[in-house]
Amino acid sequence: MQTERSPLSSVPRLRPIFLLGTRRLTVDRRQFLRTVSASALAASTASLTGSRPATAHPGPFEPLGRIDIDGAKEAVVSADGETVFVAATDGYAAVDISAPDRPELLADRRDPRSDREDGPFRGLYDAKLDGDTLLVVGPANPIPGAPAGVLVVDVSDPANPDEIAFHETGFPIHNCFAADGRAYLTANDGDRNPLVVLDIDSGDELGRWSVVAADDRWTDVSPSVRSVHDVWVRDRVAHVALWDAGTWLVDLSDPASPSVLGAVSPGDPEELAALTPRGRHRERRTPPGNHHYVATDDAGDLLGVGVESWAIEVDRDDGTTELVGGPGGVQLWDVADPAAPTRLSTIEPPASPDPRLGGVWTTAHNFDFRDDRLYTSWYRGGVKRHDVSDPTDPVELAWWRDPDRASFWTAQYAYPFADEGVFVASSRGVGDASPALYTFPDHAGDQLDPPSLGPETTTESLVNTPTPTASGTPPSASDTDSSTSSTDAPGFGLGVGAAALGVAGWLARRRGRRD
Repeated sequence: MQTERSPLSSVPRLRPIFLLGTRRLTVDRRQFLRTVSASALAASTASLTGSRPATAHPGPFEPLGRIDIDGAKEAVVSADGETVFVAATDGYAAVDISAPDRPELLADRRDPRSDREDGPFRGLYDAKLDGDTLLVVGPANPIPGAPAGVLVVDVSDPANPDEIAFHETGFPIHNCFAADGRAYLTANDGDRNPLVVLDIDSGDELGRWSVVAADDRWTDVSPSVRSVHDVWVRDRVAHVALWDAGTWLVDLSDPASPSVLGAVSPGDPEELAALTPRGRHRERRTPPGNHHYVATDDAGDLLGVGVESWAIEVDRDDGTTELVGGPGGVQLWDVADPAAPTRLSTIEPPASPDPRLGGVWTTAHNFDFRDDRLYTSWYRGGVKRHDVSDPTDPVELAWWRDPDRASFWTAQYAYPFADEGVFVASSRGVGDASPALYTFPDHAGDQLDPPSLGPETTTESLVNTPTPTASGTPPSASDTDSSTSSTDAPGFGLGVGAAALGVAGWLARRRGRRD
């Protein structure tokens, strides 16, 4: 266990309210957000409110603290913002960040249910909170012989988590959501790929929804390109990311009788059904499509869609190869009218020196909205902080990366601190660098001497020059970023085609053991 510190500072969040809505002043707005003196803004605010002005941030943008957590994947923040729970592949952890420059491990639970015949519970990539109840779900991808389900943990005392229930499921769970006593689970069964709703207390299934039920034309589309990868629920409306089938908005007020409200970039089921195996391979890995992660702002009117994608090499008629695709960004959509969503803008990803599956990943991953801010993670491309008060023109306020050590899984707002705030980001590590949880100040700034991600790859630089693996052969479809093994794929959408082939056998073995 290792923690790292850097000095704390205080600065108010920049809120140029007098410029909001002035679309013709876009250049002035950007200049303001990037360079205005925080102390001048605070002094102006103080004259109106009588509050104490704060001073501008004195140094570069950098982490406040860092703590190693083996296997770190998703991170979720408690309601008071002072505790972070981390899904950690073979367990879960709780971290106290009330002193953000000194994050402290409160609990580290490994190999849950290892006392059971089919234990331990492994492949744990996601966790969510509903009040003081933590859900830890898995496995993210099928693991032969391992249990699948929802571990329910009472974390009212974060230092002493109490595992109160385990709801076994007949499907692996990559992502979930928890709200109002319900668990919303991605259920990639290699067939209908439904979203399943459970009662957290009893484990009873309350209902399920599948895009196949919404439109039977999707029956003919391979499950590998319509995997249910993520879900975000607000006011009992589920925003369901279905990879190349887009994102669907579903009213689950009555889970037993779901109704579709609308869809974002749903794709054409007839075109997707007509794809050859090679076409499906390309479709799963490259944009457009690849709806991986979704979240809304506090009002539920602004939807973010994270696109997780890569580049692949395709054959040319002249016998050479061509690089197509690349890393995906975060799309911002107006969904105030779910039946008529409107795309507002796209936050582009950092450029990668090698955007292929076996290269350097800088594609969008998990993110969080808070007020007029958006906190994003980009694997080895780092973490970013944007002003989205005008979502048609998002403004980058901060960017931090350390591509030799950190591959960020998520970025989440935590809580106000020292007149500004704190956000956190979990990293799965790179090479020998340990996975970790980072804390960051919630203010604008620039990283001092930011490391280069390397020269951006062009098509010409990769024609007939595939990157060799350790065996000297080009990376295959199962090869991944150097910080992840081929059996530890980050997105079920990426591996669902191959995984689906083994799901039926895996489920049969699970059922046979229970019988």
